[in-house]
Amino acid sequence: MIVWLKQFKTFEDKSRAIRFDTGVDRKLSKMIMKWRRPGQMIVVGKPEYKTIIERSLGIPCLFDEIVMEVMWGVKNIMHSLVPEEKSELTWEDRLPMSQGLKMFLTRKGFDVKPEMVNERIVLSACALYDCDFIEKKHYTSLKRAGEDLKDVSGINAQDWSLLKLATALMIICFSEEEVLVGDPKEMFTVDELSKFQDDSQKYNDKISKYPCWRIYEEIVCAYEARAANKILLASLVKEATEAHEEAHKTT
Repeated sequence: MIVWLKQFKTFEDKSRAIRFDTGVDRKLSKMIMKWRRPGQMIVVGKPEYKTIIERSLGIPCLFDEIVMEVMWGVKNIMHSLVPEEKSELTWEDRLPMSQGLKMFLTRKGFDVKPEMVNERIVLSACALYDCDFIEKKHYTSLKRAGEDLKDVSGINAQDWSLLKLATALMIICFSEEEVLVGDPKEMFTVDELSKFQDDSQKYNDKISKYPCWRIYEEIVCAYEARAANKILLASLVKEATEAHEEAHKTT
């Protein structure tokens, strides 16, 4: 899911912008109608917003568990998305922790209580998730290229990482000098490097050069960002854990 800013508007008294008794404020109503396309459903952050907007404006709205997950994430990185927004999250908005974030952090080996989560942890986790997404996006095509290595050059690449596969394709399509991460002489055997060079023409109808370059750059970016964000996230979680434990000592 992609989220981007259409318009930002401040309300001096937010409680008056949308209410059960008065409906939707004129300024908010105008903004909604400006950006909503005919037939489009509006995603809202609270069930009462759904009721009020549907009743006042006749516009169908969506609010469910998936929307709650998305809204939780948007609220926690609001200052990054909308720097003009100065208000702080209430505990009600911050809790409970997004189930998606909870599962992701657990899978990465982090035990984080909902009240420990802050914007920096969310952003670092998002960056780490993006790295996983990039690898997942290119997994099938790179593994298929690994099968081509077996068929064309007799090289068994079944257990190779995606970075190693992408590096092999870069050497075949371009040269060792184009490799951005790692030393090819340490990553591959002398025989493998020789076959990459000798068989390069045989891959012309199997590998497209410039898509290969783009995939390689994305994989390298994910590889480097993952290493940095793992360290950063571990540090942030440690800091949040210590602060949480200290707060409970004094209460």
